[in-house]
Amino acid sequence: MASQRVSMLSRPLMLVGVAAAAVLGAAGAVTAQALKDIEAADKPLVLKAQGSFFVGGEKVEQTQGELGNFGPGGHIAVNQMYVRYMVPRGGERSVPVVMVHGATLTGKSWETTPDGRMGWDEYFVRKGHPVYVPDQVGRGRSGFNQAVFNNVRAGSTPSGNQPVWLRFSDEGVWPNFRFGLKPGEPFSDSQFPLAAVDELAKQGVPDVTFGGIPTPNPTLKALSDLAGQLSGAVLMGHSQSGPFPLEAALINPAATKGLVLVEPGSCPARYTPEQIASLAKVPILVVFGDHRDTPTGLPTLPTWQARFEACQTFIGRITSAGGRAEMLNPPERGIHGNSHMIMQDKNSLQIADLILKWVDQRVGKR
Repeated sequence: MASQRVSMLSRPLMLVGVAAAAVLGAAGAVTAQALKDIEAADKPLVLKAQGSFFVGGEKVEQTQGELGNFGPGGHIAVNQMYVRYMVPRGGERSVPVVMVHGATLTGKSWETTPDGRMGWDEYFVRKGHPVYVPDQVGRGRSGFNQAVFNNVRAGSTPSGNQPVWLRFSDEGVWPNFRFGLKPGEPFSDSQFPLAAVDELAKQGVPDVTFGGIPTPNPTLKALSDLAGQLSGAVLMGHSQSGPFPLEAALINPAATKGLVLVEPGSCPARYTPEQIASLAKVPILVVFGDHRDTPTGLPTLPTWQARFEACQTFIGRITSAGGRAEMLNPPERGIHGNSHMIMQDKNSLQIADLILKWVDQRVGKR
């Protein structure tokens, strides 16, 4: 496996150019990951159990038109959260880890990397932790409520009420995910596997978060409920879902054993002293990558450095309240070039080991 990894990561830079050209081109072939590119592990993955289930959801009655006129009206389930899980053999004493994806993505973020390496979900399992990977409500296999779209089509709801479908362009992810300042111009120390950047593009899905799901987001309670069903868990969020572990912990602090915020879209400043005191009961780790002060290409959103500083302020509030919150900043450790998609970077397992060490030290066993 080591020789395969070296081969994968030391391919000529011309492959990066090919991937960049594919990103910039309007059409044509792309440099794609194939089954043959996926690295086989040296040792078998031994599981006690694996499977999937749903958390939450509610039954609603909808008309024939709301259902798309395919059949008569009736009841359907909405707002349920899909969860896929793996439990390693002998992992009963290790605290479960729940990994939640970011905007326009699904749980695939944590699975096999775009260039075929082991993802964090499998790696954490191999390190002894049961791992649970949801798709946010309204995304992926959790589905979304189609009624509002069908009502707009039928004219019974104003078109302005139709939710926005959010996607990132291939060009837009380069500055926002901090692969480089411009598409096709990576940072010299970039850790993202740019030869497989088109495989990341395939992970994008339409995101109906804005207006297409209820407020508050049902994913928050579903995460809290899932942690309760697991008799306690470490909740890990990324990007858009970065603050989700905080919100889930406020619903039921007793069910959350640790919170890991990976490149969070925000560390909210709105929390009251009472809420900070509640969050201070749970160990918190915030993780950021490199090149944070570069423009994101999204003028309506702050730079990642501004979010990093907001999280430092948040950590200070938790610490002042007697809690234990820490920042994992790889550049301070001499680790450079990590992107927003840090769980897919070429050194992703190095970062995973740092998080696992924190879990062992701050959370411990069941």
